[in-house]
Amino acid sequence: RAEPMVISVPAVEKSRYYVVQLIDGNTYNYGFIGSRATGNEPGNYLVVGPDWKGTLPKGIKKIFTSSTPFGLAIFRTQLFNPADMPNVVKVQSGYKAQPLSKFLNQPAPTPAPKIDFLSATTAGIKANFYQYLDAALAFIPETAENKDILAKMATIGIGPNKKFSFSDLSLEHKAVILSAMKEGDAEVAKYLTSGTKKINGWSIAAFFGDKTSFNGDWLKRAAAAKGGIYGNDAAEAMYPITREDANGQVLDGSKHNYTITFKAGQLPPVNAFWSVTMYDGKTQFLIKNPINRYLINAPMLPNMKK
Repeated sequence: RAEPMVISVPAVEKSRYYVVQLIDGNTYNYGFIGSRATGNEPGNYLVVGPDWKGTLPKGIKKIFTSSTPFGLAIFRTQLFNPADMPNVVKVQSGYKAQPLSKFLNQPAPTPAPKIDFLSATTAGIKANFYQYLDAALAFIPETAENKDILAKMATIGIGPNKKFSFSDLSLEHKAVILSAMKEGDAEVAKYLTSGTKKINGWSIAAFFGDKTSFNGDWLKRAAAAKGGIYGNDAAEAMYPITREDANGQVLDGSKHNYTITFKAGQLPPVNAFWSVTMYDGKTQFLIKNPINRYLINAPMLPNMKK
C-alpha cells in the first residue's frame, strides 16, 4: 500500500518450467512472470497497487497493476526428479521480492496505516459470513465493473465500514436470506457443471483470468473460486476434472479399485509436466492414505511399474 514491490527472478534453464502467478483481492490473475509469459531470462518486475501513479523505473522490465491494495504471488518451479531438488532450491534462492525503495536504494516512504484485520476462522465465517464480507470489501476499490453490485449490496447494509448482522434480522428476513444463499450456491454449482466441456469423460473449463476476461461476470468468478481458487489462466495450465469412471459411475473408493490407462504413445501432450491428483469428493482436500501418495505425475513414470 505504501509503495510498489519489485519481484526479481533469476536465469532459469530453458528446459525447466517456472511461473510466478500474480493474483489480487478480486481473484483476478493480473499478471504472469515465467517461462511462457516472459521467458527464462533473469529480470525485475514491478507490482503496483490500484492508486499508483508513476513511470517505469530503471532496471524494471514490466509493470503489473493489481486492482486491490493487497495481492498474492504464487511461485511454481518444475522438479524433474528427486535428485533434481538441489537445482530447484538454487532457482528458488534466486527469487526475490522487495519494496521499490530498497531496490532503488532510496529512503522508504511513510508506512501505510496499520490494519487490525478480522481474524478469519471457519467457525467465525459460518457464524457471521457478512461480517467477513464487510471486512473484505473495505479493500476492494470501486470500479466501473463493480459499482452497480456494490451499490446493490449497500441497499441492505452490506459493504465497507458497514455492519450487517444476520442475527438482528426478523425470522422472515432470515428465511429469505438463507433461501437466497442456497439458490445462489446452486447457481454456482450449476455453472461449474454446465460451463465445462466434456472430453473423453473429463470436464475441462477455462474459468480463471484477469479483470477483462471476467468482465463483471460475478457468477463465473464465484464458480472459479469454488471450483479451484487461484487457478492459472488456460494459457498457463489446464485442469481436467472427473468425478466419474469410464462407465459414468461416481468414483467411490470404498466400493472399487480403479486403473488409469494411457494408450501407448498417448500420454498427455504437455510442454512441461502433467499430474493426476486424487481429492476427497466432498472437502476437495487431499486424501490421507497409508503410503502418502496423492498423485501420479510425469517425473514418476520412469520408476513406475507399467
